[in-house]
Amino acid sequence: MRDATLTFLGAAGTVTGSKFLLQSDGHRVLVDAGLFQGLRKLRRRNWEPFPVAPSTIDGAVLTHAHIDHCGYLPALVREGFDGPVVCTPGTSELAAIVLKDSAHLQEEDARFAAERGFSKHAEPRPLYTTKDVAAALPMLQPIAFGRTVEICPGIAVTLQPAGHILGSASPVLDVAGHRVTFSGDLGRPEHLLLRPPPPPPSSETIVVESTYGNRRHGDEGSEALADIVRRTLDREGSVLIPAFAVDRTELVLLTIDRLIGSGQIPRVPVYVDSPMALSALGVYRRALAAESPELRDDLEPGVLDPHDVREARTAEQSMVLNRPAVPCIIVSASGMASGGRVVHHLRHLLPARRNSVVLVGFQAAGTRGRDLVEGATEIKMHGRYVPVRAEVAQLDAFSVHADADEILAWLAATPTPPSVVYVVHGEPEASHALASRVREELGWLAVVPRDGERVRLG
Repeated sequence: MRDATLTFLGAAGTVTGSKFLLQSDGHRVLVDAGLFQGLRKLRRRNWEPFPVAPSTIDGAVLTHAHIDHCGYLPALVREGFDGPVVCTPGTSELAAIVLKDSAHLQEEDARFAAERGFSKHAEPRPLYTTKDVAAALPMLQPIAFGRTVEICPGIAVTLQPAGHILGSASPVLDVAGHRVTFSGDLGRPEHLLLRPPPPPPSSETIVVESTYGNRRHGDEGSEALADIVRRTLDREGSVLIPAFAVDRTELVLLTIDRLIGSGQIPRVPVYVDSPMALSALGVYRRALAAESPELRDDLEPGVLDPHDVREARTAEQSMVLNRPAVPCIIVSASGMASGGRVVHHLRHLLPARRNSVVLVGFQAAGTRGRDLVEGATEIKMHGRYVPVRAEVAQLDAFSVHADADEILAWLAATPTPPSVVYVVHGEPEASHALASRVREELGWLAVVPRDGERVRLG
């Protein structure tokens, strides 16, 4: 077997910035091109020169369309990368929505910071622009699940479903006679919309995520949400739900619709205030109409058309929700409250005790969502501090990440044990906890790689 290596350029020691570089016989393939989020020291890495010249990378593979897995691609292209980007059709469609929105928000944030003067930089600028995104999107090359394509001589990829969001994949790469399977972000067996991920194939190396590597999800999601909504409405307040625009918004809307339909919560206006979330909802609806094999086979035709949902597409419609005229539920991006319209809503709703904020996903260190979960009494946004008086709750049951038990079960289902498991995409405590369980319960070699570390395959 020819010499081959794997380098961890992101999502090592942190839960964001997924980037893994495979090299063999002079060829390079990048698995994921994600943005770093959260802590300032991590976000600054988005601006640093890429560790290898982007022009020397032959091709890339995207596991899915979340920003911490695809959001760096436009910057990579601007700096010289011009190879194919292999992904599923669902990821191609959703990534176009996510990247356009990312560039737009960055441009708007830079403009807003320049106008209000709260940036440290004399001329705030975005990491990349809508023009950079337009240059990157033609490089996406969708392939069907199960189809094998050669990205470059000696490196081929096959995508299998990951069950995390629509189009999410676990790439299986054959590199110079060595098989490496990347979990990507793994979904949950009980996802309300998607089928569970199949077991990984026999592989010498498995690279597995550990977002919830030290936690188990509860099953209290819908009941806990109903309790919070009822309490808030009794106070004549409104419920703000920061939700990831892709998949999480769909699950939240489906749950709210069922709670209203069963009489567990009153019928109140439900607003979706995120153009990106509304666009992604359209992708899911089309997949449902086309009877996509990714979706569960027990879904009813109108499951993604909930009652009483109102769309806030324009900036003017969004601004009205900063001070709702009547108690309501607002679902808005981003899921970690790191940017977008939800920040404006937080600024106006957090100071009032009658309101509630419900966080329905993982909150990375350094994000406003994480600060709220950890009991912050004030939050800084747009250059000023805002008091936190509203009720704050986190409901992990809405997560579409597999928990520790579910990850272990996925690993254990592989036909033959791997030579090594690399545990990535988690905060240090979570990654080390999962690695310990892999060693103790499965008896396999499990390693938590260091950021920037390179290892040999085979």
